[in-house]
Amino acid sequence: MFRKLISDPKRGENVFDEAEDLLDEELRPESPLRHRLSQELEELRELAEKA
Repeated sequence: MFRKLISDPKRGENVFDEAEDLLDEELRPESPLRHRLSQELEELRELAEKA
């Protein structure tokens, strides 16, 4: 579900918020996967702001 949200080429701030909510709901705070995906999400958010 996370990848599906992020792979949308027309993603806006609401998609980033949805993806962040999904991480919060599905993964424990100490999860290494959550940490990695949170970092990727932040990088994508920054790239979207520059574009």
